[in-house]
Amino acid sequence: MEKFFKLKENGTNVSTEIMAGITTFMTMAYILAVNPNILSASGMDRGAVFTATALSAFIATCLMALLSNYPFVLAPGMGLNAYFAYTVVLGMGYTWQAALAAVFVEGIIFIVLSLTNVREAIFNAIPMNLKHAVSVGIGLFIAFIGLQNAGLSVDASTLVTITSFTEDFHTKGICALLAVIGLLITAIFHIKKVKGGILYGILITWGLGIICELTGIYTPDAELGAYSLLPAGIISTDFSALGKTFGQCFKIDFHAVGIFNFIVIVFSFLFVDLFDTLGTLIGVSTKANMLDENGKLPNIKPALLSDAIATSAGAILGTSTTTTFVESSSGVAVGGRTGLTACTTGVLFLLATLFSPLFTSIPSFATPALIFVGFLMFETVTDLTFDGESLADTIPAYLCIIAMPLFYSISEGICLGVISYVILQACTGNAKKINPLMYVLAVLFIMKYIFL
Repeated sequence: MEKFFKLKENGTNVSTEIMAGITTFMTMAYILAVNPNILSASGMDRGAVFTATALSAFIATCLMALLSNYPFVLAPGMGLNAYFAYTVVLGMGYTWQAALAAVFVEGIIFIVLSLTNVREAIFNAIPMNLKHAVSVGIGLFIAFIGLQNAGLSVDASTLVTITSFTEDFHTKGICALLAVIGLLITAIFHIKKVKGGILYGILITWGLGIICELTGIYTPDAELGAYSLLPAGIISTDFSALGKTFGQCFKIDFHAVGIFNFIVIVFSFLFVDLFDTLGTLIGVSTKANMLDENGKLPNIKPALLSDAIATSAGAILGTSTTTTFVESSSGVAVGGRTGLTACTTGVLFLLATLFSPLFTSIPSFATPALIFVGFLMFETVTDLTFDGESLADTIPAYLCIIAMPLFYSISEGICLGVISYVILQACTGNAKKINPLMYVLAVLFIMKYIFL
């Protein structure tokens, strides 16, 4: 392990990497429950999607670990799965087989782009200030996701508000309260520098929830979305459902879909995935101090190639776009620095296919880690400067930061950051410092808002 993953060179050891991998898995295990729920709305079999989700995460994450030696973890992406089900299938009326085919083709295109350095060039063209902003913006974004998963942030006439703890106390109220307790426990562990504190916070919060259920404080109510916190079982060895989605991406009727329409769907997936992935790589690698003095991520090509291959592999198995997860930052936060972290997470995803009743019983409110990791990623905001000479750099960074949580999209934050950066630099006499590729990106982003 030392020779292959270069642990000493990266300032880490086996125990730290394994703990980081477990932590990352625990913070993103929710995808095993959420992804089947979302994609089943398109008509796909829930059990098949669960198995496809776990297997695609295993394959993709191990590819990332073995090819790039980075602690980045991949799985079917949130947002991309919603676009797949609710926009492409339910909104546009295409079959889920056609949507899977579009995801498969998108992955093939990404493989070509990764081999020809296009994605790497885009990564390197983004200025350092925007890279810091992406890290901060992702921190706020995943904190917002954590608040929603915990039931603390809910819909209101003001768009969002804090939940009422007393209303439905024995279901939603107690879950939100336990999330707050879990967040404070996690913060205490962090302040005391307890290794694996984020993981312990998740387990303790889940344990407190089980105690509340056994004592009657928490009452499961499926109609309110409050399910039992006790595992329905331990092991399940029935994988036959996977046959309902495996290889279905190749069963598409182009005459029914239309070549032009199919190209539009592929481009939409391609665009969102490209900048979600780049944003995640920038944010997590910035937090882990993996960028060099020029703001470049060494050995980025294998990382991008792993992401691209994983997308096509996931489509064959039967799931939406597989992409690098922002939750990778939770493993980085507890010391994960190499592919051993990713390998650990990947193996746990593979084991999840056997222990699905156990892993899917982890409730969303038991992952206050997302909220806390948002704080850890917010630390890079101090790298931004606010004096008069750098405002043309800082204002785009600010727009990038606020766009991610408020528009619920990493890629939208990058779009607004790039467009505003090019315009402000060009209009304030700094056109020479703009990388030519940034002009191309700005034009493409503006066209996206006009035509898509």
